[in-house]
Amino acid sequence: MVDYKKTKVNELRVLLAEGGMQEDGLKSLTKKELVEMHKEMTLAENIEDINLDLDFEEVDDGLPGTDAPDEVLGDLEDRPSVLSPEWHDYVMSQFKPNELIDGNPITAGLRRVVEIVLGEITSTGPTQVFPAQDPNGPGRATVVYTVIIREYGTGSIKSYADTADVWHGNTDDLFCAHPVATASTRAEGRALRKALKLRVLAAEELAKKDIVSIVQQTIPGAPTDGGWNPEEKISVQQVSFIDTKCRQLDINGLNFINSGGEKYTSIVDITKEIASKMIKQLNKYQNGEADIPEDISGYIPNWRN
Repeated sequence: MVDYKKTKVNELRVLLAEGGMQEDGLKSLTKKELVEMHKEMTLAENIEDINLDLDFEEVDDGLPGTDAPDEVLGDLEDRPSVLSPEWHDYVMSQFKPNELIDGNPITAGLRRVVEIVLGEITSTGPTQVFPAQDPNGPGRATVVYTVIIREYGTGSIKSYADTADVWHGNTDDLFCAHPVATASTRAEGRALRKALKLRVLAAEELAKKDIVSIVQQTIPGAPTDGGWNPEEKISVQQVSFIDTKCRQLDINGLNFINSGGEKYTSIVDITKEIASKMIKQLNKYQNGEADIPEDISGYIPNWRN
């Protein structure tokens, strides 16, 4: 007698193949289909010895409280472990070509694949929303998104959450006009790929813009109106950033801004482009990529006045 609860999919295929079934035709069958086929084969061979209570017991597919797709039932026990090196490639193989952009899965594809390889999504949606506050533009929006999954095989409830923020500097223009919606999609994609343990970004997290340059030019806290003229005078945010770095690194601010070819009586005479270059140099000092010259050492408060 076969204990169908303990018998694995591959073992059922072997039993059926030994009984004369074609192996190629067995590969696409789910466990439930293989069990029914094996029962029929056993019935035909041993009709007089059948014990209905034992041989026709209810098959437990190991998926309490949820209906899994047929493709899940067929290979639940044969797939690689989520902790194995093969797991990433296994999950990526489940995406359809139109669900990948340059090898990065779109959020809709992540959503589908989660319910193929992990479990049923029982709840999904933003749990916190911080909309843009800029009355003159789209501004910056932040969303916290949570996905709750009931896992196949165990019925365990798992919760995955992540955040995303959107502003003109990290999002293509077509989407930054709708910062809350775009941030929600990005945060959902991050939560889903976290659940899938993928080593790639979701397609919606990427942008064609040169984000690094934009961030260097628009220091955090600066107005996010999208415009930046390198010939304009230094912004208040850039002044504050340079002063903060000079204080942290014990640098004489006035000596620092005059350490190049141009000389300035005040930091407010510097353009945004020059300020951006100075900020890069201060970052090199902080990261140890360059030594701080002795002639600019010694922070002096109120040097900006």
